[in-house]
Amino acid sequence: MKTLVLGRTPARVAAVLDTLRADGFDAEGVSTDDEARALMETEVFGVLIIGGGVGPGSRAAMKECAARHRVRRVIDGALSEPFDAYVRREFEPVIREAAASG
Repeated sequence: MKTLVLGRTPARVAAVLDTLRADGFDAEGVSTDDEARALMETEVFGVLIIGGGVGPGSRAAMKECAARHRVRRVIDGALSEPFDAYVRREFEPVIREAAASG
């Protein structure tokens, strides 16, 4: 199951991607709504992680876009350190669950 990570801070997006990929997940990350929208339009993403720095208006728009493009799960995330432990504890179980249900 492919995962899309949207976050405003490129270094944090990279940290999430590093952990997900190291743990065997297929993931891509972007920092703008336009990039996220274009990737979701490909309809290959099953999970969308929206970072804590994404404002309410953008967050709502991304959730609507995800619903239109067959994204199964949207995760609202706000990283805390250590980032790798947070990703493993909060994101990876949800990604696994979405993959198992689909």
